[in-house]
Amino acid sequence: MARILITPRSLTSDPPPELRPLRNAGHELVFSTPGRTPDEAELLRLVPGVEGWLAGVEPVSPAVIAAADRLKVISRNGTGVDSLPLAEAKARGIRIERALAANATGVAELAIGLALAACRSLPDVSRGVRDGQWPRLKGREIEGATVGIVGLGAIGRKVAGVMAALGARVLGTDPFRPDLGALAGQVAYADLPEVIEHAEILSLHCPMPADGRPVLDATALGTMRRGAIIVNTARAGLIDDAALAAALDEGRVSAYATDVFATEPPAPGGLAAHPRVIATSHIGGLTDASVRRATEIAVANLLVHLPGSHAAG
Repeated sequence: MARILITPRSLTSDPPPELRPLRNAGHELVFSTPGRTPDEAELLRLVPGVEGWLAGVEPVSPAVIAAADRLKVISRNGTGVDSLPLAEAKARGIRIERALAANATGVAELAIGLALAACRSLPDVSRGVRDGQWPRLKGREIEGATVGIVGLGAIGRKVAGVMAALGARVLGTDPFRPDLGALAGQVAYADLPEVIEHAEILSLHCPMPADGRPVLDATALGTMRRGAIIVNTARAGLIDDAALAAALDEGRVSAYATDVFATEPPAPGGLAAHPRVIATSHIGGLTDASVRRATEIAVANLLVHLPGSHAAG
C-alpha cells in the first residue's frame, strides 16, 4: 500500500478519526510537525516516497514537487489551490483534488462575525471593560447598509444570504455569475468597480486573479466610500497591504477584519498590529463540523486514486 503525507495543522496536532479509512486500507500515514505549517525544508524531507498527500494551506514550491518522486495525488482539505504549483504538478501527472464547499459554513460564519465585530468595535469595547473602563462606542447597523460580496461561490452566497436577512442591500460580483437560487431578488449582480465603490461593508470570497495582482490596490481603495469596512477570509494577496495601511491611517477604511495574512503568523508590528485591524489566526475552517467534512472528503479523494484503496472498507 501507499505512504500518505498529512500536513494540515488541524490534522497533525490531533489526528481525527476521519483518517482511519486510510489506515484501514493499509496505508502508512506520515505526519509533518504537529500543529505547525511545514516549511519547504520539512516538505523536501518528507515528500520522497509518498504516493498521496493530504495537504493544507502550506506553500508548495516546484522544488517540492520535483522531490516527490512517487506522488500520484494531492488532496486538499479545502477548496483553494493557490499554494500549489499547478503547472509542475500537471506536468508530472499528479492529480489535484479539493474538498469543495466543506469549509463554507465555518468560513461564512466567521466572515459574518468579523463584520459584526467591526460594526460594533467589539475588540476595543471588550478590551476596555476587561481593563476596568466602560467604553461606549457608537456602532453601526447592518440593516440598511450596502454590503458588497466579491465572489459568490458557496461561501459568498452564505454570507450574502445572512446579510440580506439582516436587512442589508447586497451587491455581488462574480465573473461566472452563478445562479443565485433562493437569493435571487435579494442579491443584485454588479461589476467589481461598482461593488467596491458603493459597499459600506465589503467581504472578499474569491481566489486570486490569474495575473496575481491584488483586487484592492491603491486605486480601488481610493474609490471606496469613506469609513468602509473590509472583511477578508479569502486570501491575503487580494489586498495591497501598504495601500490598505494608508487607507486605514487616513480613515477611508474604518476597519479591516481579516483571517488571512501573507505570512502566517504575521511578523510583529505589521498590519496585524494596526489599531483599526481585527485579526484572527486563519480559523475560518477550524470548526468541528468543517474539519470533519473537509477531512472526510479529502480522504475519500485519496482513496479513489491510491492503489488498492477501492477495495478497502
